[in-house]
Amino acid sequence: MPINYVRRLTGRKRTASANRHLGFALAFVAGAINAGGFLAVQQYTSHMTGIVSSMADSLVLGAYDVVLGGAGGLVSFVAGAASSAMLVNYARRRRMHSEYALPLLVEASLLICFGVLGARLSSIQGLFVPATVMLLCFIMGLQNAVITKLSHAEIRTTHLTGIVTDIGIELGKLLYRNAAGPPSHLRVVANRERLRVLALLVVSFFLGGLLGAVGFKHVGYVSTVPLALVLLVLAMIPAFDDLGNLARRRTRTARQSRRIE
Repeated sequence: MPINYVRRLTGRKRTASANRHLGFALAFVAGAINAGGFLAVQQYTSHMTGIVSSMADSLVLGAYDVVLGGAGGLVSFVAGAASSAMLVNYARRRRMHSEYALPLLVEASLLICFGVLGARLSSIQGLFVPATVMLLCFIMGLQNAVITKLSHAEIRTTHLTGIVTDIGIELGKLLYRNAAGPPSHLRVVANRERLRVLALLVVSFFLGGLLGAVGFKHVGYVSTVPLALVLLVLAMIPAFDDLGNLARRRTRTARQSRRIE
């Protein structure tokens, strides 16, 4: 993968094309984590709508352990999103190239931890749920927040409800028959490019889900390590750019200090 292409995908300077391509990659990763994670922890860890609905149902039915388990997943997802926002804002204030790469580096590190230590983490009780559930919910919140921020909420990758709704809206526009001769500003016109992007996001998520399910079924927890390596490749170039800038600044500071002496 060319260095400049990777730099465009996760660097500070954003384009619509880079947002879309990164969205496809992250949707694939999210699908793999969500489907493989289900086989690991017996629940989907990005579906906050389902979790909150389950909490409400369980509260009425008196299944308080399910309510507390849902709360643990919900808190973890929110914590992941908040951490992503903090990392992005920290890098933005310092004009770092890795403004959006930092959360992806954290996500990659956590996926490696899940792949290597998943079996042990499953036996550790976290906030009302096993640590594996908390970790995957945190990762999903982290990823969803970073793609939301860099695309200004135009692209989501960890859940498909909004994406499928938007596909339906665009299909409705596409199938709508305009009356003959209306003013141009009243004509209903589908955004075909947006429809294509939305469809590719769904396909990427689905293909990732297939790979994640097959990988966990045959390999187990370690199947998340290749996903982590993909994220590392995507995020490493902006991080190296920041390290290079830091080294140059230190060199200039050292030269200035020698001149003063």
